[in-house]
Amino acid sequence: MATTPPTASSSKRKPDVIDIYKNHDFIDNKRFKLNSNAPFTQAYVTSQLTQTTDASGMYASRVKGRQMLLENPARDSRAKKELEEKRAKQRVHKEKKIAKVMGKREAKERGIWHFDKSQAKFELFVPLHRLWMGYMSELLGLQQPPASGRPSAQAMPSSSSMHPKLVKADFHGSIITVCQSKNPCLLGLSGIVIHETENAFKVVTMKDAVKLIPKENSIFSFVVPLYSTLPPSHKQNEPLPIPDLEGTKKTVLQVPHIEFELHGNQFRFRSAERSGRKFKHKESIEL
Repeated sequence: MATTPPTASSSKRKPDVIDIYKNHDFIDNKRFKLNSNAPFTQAYVTSQLTQTTDASGMYASRVKGRQMLLENPARDSRAKKELEEKRAKQRVHKEKKIAKVMGKREAKERGIWHFDKSQAKFELFVPLHRLWMGYMSELLGLQQPPASGRPSAQAMPSSSSMHPKLVKADFHGSIITVCQSKNPCLLGLSGIVIHETENAFKVVTMKDAVKLIPKENSIFSFVVPLYSTLPPSHKQNEPLPIPDLEGTKKTVLQVPHIEFELHGNQFRFRSAERSGRKFKHKESIEL
């Protein structure tokens, strides 16, 4: 078979073939820079702008020479987030283990919060109650009792300054009484608080019985001393003195006191959480 050589006209019409995978001869120790007469970014931005605006000027002032994010960044997958949370929990658990901090589950398994019923005696917790009275005296800044021994209206502290302190105070050792409740079996129940949780008070009654009182749907009343139970020589930065053995049988109900009401539904927090929580004044129509 005979072949005809390509003519000059056919060779001119045939486009040049460029090998894009050809190895370029780079010059040592010099950068290889690609130039284009019509960059894509500039052409695209100027084409999208309206005719009423200066396309070239806006490109030069807002786009040229700046790093711009053209699409949303890649989001972390759900499995990766769960893995990071798991590792964070393991890290916290490891730090607690090194610091020898006991968790709730471990404390429950070891019986730390188990209360021996033979020790459920009201008299054994009166010193704790006396210590709480001293704590209230220092927290509220109560005055010393007058020499005459008669209470006066001037000794009454301002309620506006007492309420923010009381909602954040520790109630372990206080005497609380259920004054209103949807459960009629709880009405009139009173005792010294020996353990407070998020949803309940555990108290020791005067009949030497341990009762668990839920906070929900209940209104409690508690009292604080009208005058300070601390000695006059006590300073604010000093630790609270240990209650004397002779006055340990005297409770806050037997001295001049101030009575407050506590709504359980608005008080369902742990004592540690209340210390850093901001409470707002709200009217309640419960019960």
